[in-house]
Amino acid sequence: MMQKENIKSKKEVAKKVLIITGNVIVYLLMAFAIFVLIISISSKKDADGTATVFGHQLRFVQSNSMEACELTDVSSFEIKSIPVKSCIFIDVVPEGEEAKAEWYKNLKVGDVLTFKYLYSRQETITHRIINIEDKGAGRYIITLEGDNKNAEDGLLQQTIDTSLENSPNYVIGKVTGQSYFLGLLVYAFNSTVGIICLIIVPSVIIITFEVIRLVKVFGKEKKEKLLEEKKKQENEIEELKRQLAELQNKKKEDDSVSKVEVSIPTIVETEPSKKIEKQ
Repeated sequence: MMQKENIKSKKEVAKKVLIITGNVIVYLLMAFAIFVLIISISSKKDADGTATVFGHQLRFVQSNSMEACELTDVSSFEIKSIPVKSCIFIDVVPEGEEAKAEWYKNLKVGDVLTFKYLYSRQETITHRIINIEDKGAGRYIITLEGDNKNAEDGLLQQTIDTSLENSPNYVIGKVTGQSYFLGLLVYAFNSTVGIICLIIVPSVIIITFEVIRLVKVFGKEKKEKLLEEKKKQENEIEELKRQLAELQNKKKEDDSVSKVEVSIPTIVETEPSKKIEKQ
């Protein structure tokens, strides 16, 4: 008996754990999906196609120039290869000459920069620093190149002179992190199928779980109410039985008293009559 109760208790605990875990996963996915949706909407609103979150600019890689390549060793660098569609987090170059000079001073070979560069038109590029030349007074000449030597533009190098004012070639910021998964989600939100899978389906799942939970809650409350009413009726019936038993007992007592009162006068009347006759 104890063993069965223990097994039942363990099953109930496991069931509760699964329910809680499922709820947490669904709500986390929803929160993440909402976060991605906000980023996606913000990116569309920005004229430059960017969004800023927690002080970092978010951009999405559209070329394969920074993908992994056997000809390039990036194992010792903080930022590794960056696949197409990845979301990258950019620490933007600060305003002010002193802050900007300090920011450039901390750059090193191997860092990845996002920058504007003019070819036939101005493009936004994300490449790795392969050389830094210090010109003094916080000015630098930075040479950059893509990791993927097999890409069509992989061998192209870009040179940015930070001392030039109003140059079409300038640094936007340094890449401090990346997320391929987040990038895929944002791209997915730009399609009808993605919106269905990432917003509508999770919403339907959550609503379904909530409806089931509410049905169970209302069903339990209804059952408890019925049991309470049944118990109340049983108590009322027991009370009526008790009152009926009291009335029956009282009636019996009254009948007994009546019999005693009737028999006593009879005895008193007969005995004196006999004595008179004897006299």
